[in-house]
Amino acid sequence: MSNASNPSIPVATPSFLAVGTAGLLALALAMGIGRFAFTPMLALMLRAGSTDVAAGGWLAAANYAGYLVGALTTARLPLSPQRIGLAALAVIVLSTAAMGWTASLPIWLVLRFAAGVASAWVLISTSVWCLAWLARLGRPSGAGILYAGVGAGIAVAGLYCWRAGAAEVAPDRLWLQLGALSLVGFAVVAALMPRDAAGGAAPAATPTATATAAPAPSAGLPRGLVISYGMLGFGYILPATFLPVLARAVVDDPAVFGAAWPVFGAAAAVSTLLAGALFSQLSRRDLLAGSHVLMALGCLLPVLHLSAFTVLAAALLVGGTFVVATMAGMQEARAGAAGDPTRALGRMTAAFAIGQMIGPMLSSVLSTRTHGFGGLFIALAAGAVALLGSAVWLAFGTNRVPSRERT
Repeated sequence: MSNASNPSIPVATPSFLAVGTAGLLALALAMGIGRFAFTPMLALMLRAGSTDVAAGGWLAAANYAGYLVGALTTARLPLSPQRIGLAALAVIVLSTAAMGWTASLPIWLVLRFAAGVASAWVLISTSVWCLAWLARLGRPSGAGILYAGVGAGIAVAGLYCWRAGAAEVAPDRLWLQLGALSLVGFAVVAALMPRDAAGGAAPAATPTATATAAPAPSAGLPRGLVISYGMLGFGYILPATFLPVLARAVVDDPAVFGAAWPVFGAAAAVSTLLAGALFSQLSRRDLLAGSHVLMALGCLLPVLHLSAFTVLAAALLVGGTFVVATMAGMQEARAGAAGDPTRALGRMTAAFAIGQMIGPMLSSVLSTRTHGFGGLFIALAAGAVALLGSAVWLAFGTNRVPSRERT
């Protein structure tokens, strides 16, 4: 990722509001629509007969495979973080709208793959430029606003799909409408994003920002941290993909089952905004461990007993922890990065992408050998075990130096 700058061109200092809003909207579009609009859409597509659960798993896996490719390639792109983000958002607009132009499964797979690549590019590039600007503006705690964009995007897209589904809007038309919403958001991000003259760099850091962003330790990024982040991806992705489908199995009414996903997104957004208080009391590593435990419980509840209550509880537990865990993991990686933070964030995102790609693939393979939700339930149980094992390492493992700092 290029960060070259022309020192002869002055860089205007953006406002905290502009930086925070641009970052929040970028992640809302990338994750709320590019990544996770498929979750409420899958339940509606199943109801309309457009696809089945097994094909839905492969479509999800294609998106997560694209996310992995995006994570591995972001640092190699010869563009500034801002330009990468804008180009990737344009891909999300087109790939989302194109889902409504065809009913071909192979084309859908390509489109979901492209949206996954673009989503990773947006997440990593936005984390780089937005966190840098926030630190240099003396507002590092604004990271909570940035990552609240994930939950906000999920909630807004989920609400839109929920109401559209209740109004019997056809899935193909709904994909086109989501593409139009993405285009509007893209225009706002482009207008608010800081100037690209310094390739994501910002004015000189204030003393407050410098004190908050500690120098990276020479040991680099612990391998165990990368693996645990991969377990996070594996554990959260199944409820994040199939919660509305499970809700539909309880009540086959889009006005009811469609509520599961907005609840998930609202929990994610609120938890991220409240994370500042948690970060002041707990280390990032301990917060990650606690999030893993709560998420494991959210995975297990529908397996133990499928009901409206357990689906709602799973939405709150997983939705209320996965963005906080993502934020803590990204900041832990940035603190432990020796050199280029983009590469450290790329490693973490790649591990996360591998985990979340394995989840729906495992579910799809198992679903061909079991009846009903048997395969999905086995995969959910495996995800819970992985999360609990990861929590143990995070709480008691070695190499905890970076996380001693509070965020």
